[in-house]
Amino acid sequence: MNHDKSFNLLSFTGKMKVLHFSWLAFFITFFVWFNHAPLLGSIAESLGLTKSELKTLLILNVALTIPARILIGMLTDKYGPRITYAALLFFSSLPCFWFAMATDFTQLAISRFLLGFVGAGFVIGIRMVSEWFPANELGTAEGIYGGWGNFGSAAAAMSLPTLALIFGGEHGWRYAVGLTGVICFLFSFVWYANVSDTPKGSTYFKPKKIGGLEVTSKGDFVFLLIMKVPMYAALALLAWKLSPNGVSMLSEGVTTIIYLILIAIFIYDCYSAYNVNRDMFATPVPEIQRYPFKQVAVLNILYFATFGSELAVVSMLPLFFSDTFNLDMVYAGLLASAYAFMNLMSRPGGGWLSDRFGRKKTLLILTAGLAVGYALMAMIDSSWPLVLAVVAAMACSFFVQAGEGAVFAVVPLIKRRLTGQIAGMTGAYGNTGAVFYLTVLSMVDYSTFFMVIAATAVIGFVTLLFLKEPKGHMAEVNEDGTVELIQVS
Repeated sequence: MNHDKSFNLLSFTGKMKVLHFSWLAFFITFFVWFNHAPLLGSIAESLGLTKSELKTLLILNVALTIPARILIGMLTDKYGPRITYAALLFFSSLPCFWFAMATDFTQLAISRFLLGFVGAGFVIGIRMVSEWFPANELGTAEGIYGGWGNFGSAAAAMSLPTLALIFGGEHGWRYAVGLTGVICFLFSFVWYANVSDTPKGSTYFKPKKIGGLEVTSKGDFVFLLIMKVPMYAALALLAWKLSPNGVSMLSEGVTTIIYLILIAIFIYDCYSAYNVNRDMFATPVPEIQRYPFKQVAVLNILYFATFGSELAVVSMLPLFFSDTFNLDMVYAGLLASAYAFMNLMSRPGGGWLSDRFGRKKTLLILTAGLAVGYALMAMIDSSWPLVLAVVAAMACSFFVQAGEGAVFAVVPLIKRRLTGQIAGMTGAYGNTGAVFYLTVLSMVDYSTFFMVIAATAVIGFVTLLFLKEPKGHMAEVNEDGTVELIQVS
């Protein structure tokens, strides 16, 4: 662990260089992941898409990220953030190019679904930053990583419509989307050439086995299996949405096959988790090496409400402003970008507050603000002055994004060698929330949509009462069998 106490954002050496490269990599993943949102009007016009097809694209965009974040979390813990992020950026550019060249809704839908994989990049940087920063700076550092990276979606909303206009013509949107793919492809090489997994002389702790999250008691193992269910339920919900009951993109037979595949994968996932934790059933884990899985479960639920709602709202806000206030899509996209723009300060602010005032207290205050914020947004209609609606959206987004920062101020303090997997599961819950909220949006009006988010925030607040403030040290086992204590407070 790098215990240099300086935290100078203008520095480009040591841990600060790694932080800057990490948020840049994450920024590019979000820039690519949400390159379609501000261009939906042009894409719909160019290919003659219906409103229902547009909303389906929004859901598809966040679906694959659920299993992708779990998988990428495992690969990060096993192979390290340097090679994992480089590979993710390289391969994610390919479906981006396909989306830019799509000629019908089916091609758009498949490439958009595959592009959801780029959203898994987030968990890689969480592990990278936790390797380079001490516990007392971790909330701030992870907040900067998450917030400045998340800003990629706002940067896409602000720049891509203008770029599409500069390229001009019916195909301007294609060039704008394609350009984001080129940036993603090139940065994979820049990242690989400039970072290392740990500071010189530090140990990169790896999980004993890959294939599932390690837990440290039998009760926690059952809890882990229960917490897997909503992620598969979200993917089943997506299949239902694409079936004849929804937009009829999939036939009844194909939908049934998808349900069966999801059940089979769930059974295999549970078996893999058992395989990883098999020794624990025979030999109890020593008390010093235990961690309570309920910590992970609470963070999962909170991220469902915070990041899940952010993904959903970032996707639909341009349409919301356009429909509610009768604005053209370019102007609506610019106004909507104010919501994601708040990431620059809100998410680092949440991490900083967490470092300063305690993890649990900060989360309780921010989650309460989140519930109130969305209840306020549910009241917005055409009678509101436009400026007041934008201010309400920005105020709400502060609590959403500061809450995300505060969640990931806790994640790396649970179990160091499992940080990628814990971040992966928590991150996947964010996407589970997004699929749930966007599916709700496809069935109800805007006001009900915002009220549903407010209600889930209240549930998050209640579960938070069970969170235990991380204190003292966590124990990690070196490869030679010796136990090392790492400070978490």
